[in-house]
Amino acid sequence: MISAQFLMTSFIVVLMPGTGVIYTVSNGLFLGKRAGMAAACGCTAGIIPHLAASVLGLSAILHTSALMFQAIKYAGALYLLYLAWAMWHDTGMIRIKSPSQANSLGRIAARGILINILNPKLSIFFLAFLPHFISPEAGPALFQFMVLSLLFMAMTLIVFILYGLAANGVSRYITNSPRVLVRIQRSFALTFAALGIRLAATRQ
Repeated sequence: MISAQFLMTSFIVVLMPGTGVIYTVSNGLFLGKRAGMAAACGCTAGIIPHLAASVLGLSAILHTSALMFQAIKYAGALYLLYLAWAMWHDTGMIRIKSPSQANSLGRIAARGILINILNPKLSIFFLAFLPHFISPEAGPALFQFMVLSLLFMAMTLIVFILYGLAANGVSRYITNSPRVLVRIQRSFALTFAALGIRLAATRQ
């Protein structure tokens, strides 16, 4: 059931830079390792609704319903554009520090959850990708689907945490250069804007 091909393919998919990776790295870089870990946890938790939708068959409806797909897609694109606007104007993010209040970390995690919930491609990913690795000889299909999905989520969490920690490790070398921090922050903002525009322009 758990093949080397599944592990390698999932690892490549998780490593590929996307909205979750960019969000986790930006938090780890500007707000500290705890913020990066909170973002990683949030982005991973944002996979759960897509997993539930796939199990319930809702992703198949999403795949066939152009109107539903477009609605979720545009909501996600608008949210990414909002994050881009907020990051471009939020000079407070330039102070590299770890949020000390639980509600701050909670907000970071909540944004990560929302980023992935509003990504309709995730449901289609579960619908199109995981069934290829389900074998009729390996037991109940639903059990296999859950095991593979949980393994994918665990891999996502570990890789994203490593991204956040790596970003925080780099931050210590640029703390004395506010101009560089501003440029990096705005490059992240432009990246979010580009991802939002790309999502809005992507066809089902």
